[in-house]
Amino acid sequence: MFNNARVSPSCVLTFSGETNFVCHSDESQGTDNEICTITSARVDSAAGRSAPAYGSNEEEETFTVDDALEAIGFGKFQWKMSLLTGLSWVADAMEMMILSILGPQLHCEWRLPSYQVALITSVVFVGMGISSPVWGNVSDKYGRKIGLTICMCWTLYYGLLSAFAPVYGWLLVLRGLVGFGIGGAPQSVTLYSEFLPVKSRGICVMLIAAFWAVGSVFEVLLALWVMPTLGWRWLLGLSTLPMAIFVCFCFWLPESPRFDVLMGNREKAMRTLTRIAKDNGKAMPQGILVAYKKKERGQIKDLFTPQYWKTTLLLWFIWFANAFSYYGIVLLTTEMFQSKDTCGATQGTKIEPSCSLECKYLTSADYKDLLWTTLAEFPGLVVVLLAVEYIGRKKSMAMCFFMFSLCILPAYACIGRTALTVFIFIARAFISGGFQVVYVYTPEVFPTENRALAMGTSSALGRVGALITPFVAQVMLRASVYGTLSVYLGCCLLAGVASLMLPIETLGRGLQESGLDQEAGRQTTTTTSQANATAPSPDR
Repeated sequence: MFNNARVSPSCVLTFSGETNFVCHSDESQGTDNEICTITSARVDSAAGRSAPAYGSNEEEETFTVDDALEAIGFGKFQWKMSLLTGLSWVADAMEMMILSILGPQLHCEWRLPSYQVALITSVVFVGMGISSPVWGNVSDKYGRKIGLTICMCWTLYYGLLSAFAPVYGWLLVLRGLVGFGIGGAPQSVTLYSEFLPVKSRGICVMLIAAFWAVGSVFEVLLALWVMPTLGWRWLLGLSTLPMAIFVCFCFWLPESPRFDVLMGNREKAMRTLTRIAKDNGKAMPQGILVAYKKKERGQIKDLFTPQYWKTTLLLWFIWFANAFSYYGIVLLTTEMFQSKDTCGATQGTKIEPSCSLECKYLTSADYKDLLWTTLAEFPGLVVVLLAVEYIGRKKSMAMCFFMFSLCILPAYACIGRTALTVFIFIARAFISGGFQVVYVYTPEVFPTENRALAMGTSSALGRVGALITPFVAQVMLRASVYGTLSVYLGCCLLAGVASLMLPIETLGRGLQESGLDQEAGRQTTTTTSQANATAPSPDR
């Protein structure tokens, strides 16, 4: 009789108002959401439904956003969302990939010293590191759609302007502003994940990550076609094409119904859910949509509550290690292959620096090598795609870090260029796959009220890793190859352990709307247990 009498944790809070809630550790969060749903119905029923949602009568059925998305399922609407949010990932990847192409060209054309070439890359990561928490805060306070749309418009504007930069100083400033805009690209994952049913979320977010690999490959192919004839300015301009398409069609994007519910816009959330159901050809659940109590959002202190502080700190390190190792293996590939004595390089001898003004344009062979290296991300994505739904998010991240470390070990020995290429290919495949798993896990583990901020701050820590890694992969490498390899090996081993230490496994777990979900679930479970203990047995 109580199968459909589901109420939100906020309704349970109204019922249990006389009981003080206490904060719980991360370890208790793994299954509390499901328990809360079941026990809330029982407690509410036992109390004579004294806390009906929105003043409905006691026979009124209720449902949550999760219930609606599960009933509607994955269909035509989510496929359209995949393509549109995927465009933002293609744009992000192209802007990142262009850094490895732009540097050698400007090094020759403008006769720049090496440190100025490196600064063009560093300033982009500085902009991304600064802006990622800002875009996360904007998305938590004003909406995911607004945050993502503004950052894409920003990146498009300054990306086009950078193609007309007259001198080095202007290019540096404009590329830094491009980086500031790109820092908001991870919000596309936040928005997309909030439209997915539980069973589809892991695989679908991983498939969205395939757009990153597509963007990287497309940038290399575009450079192979444009650079020999039209030059780097045309490459910068044409690389903004995916962003321009996104901006043209972003009006179609709806706001997240989870965000609207948290804001108290129940009617707007219902319109969005009805639109999804219509596109997918499915029926909406019967009853009224449960809304949560409005709470201040986008505060950094919410990431350090007793429920989340451990998860936050571990994830920040995992994001750092992912970016540090991913961009590190890309730079190590070029540096070690440019060494005249590959065997000597892998045996730990110093790599002597060449003249800082020595000029070498990228050739067709260089672009082909870059293309082959980039293609390593596709097999890594396939492996992790299978693992993430079978062994879980935590073990998948740990597996990627440990496999990366294992593939680094042969570089300590003289294994020859071909074997070294194979191991670097495998290492990049796993570290890129691990990067995609953390993009799945982060929005799943944090509640709607600070999910975008969690993505933003985590992404910022990742950018710090990307900013530091050139000094290890390029500068430290010239002093000691062994020392450089040991830094990456040690970092990934620690990150693998950190992945296993994460308190929450999110496989099969619904998205949390509020940090109160866990507290309400634990409280109602305790209340039900006490009621069962004091109630007479039916057999007596």
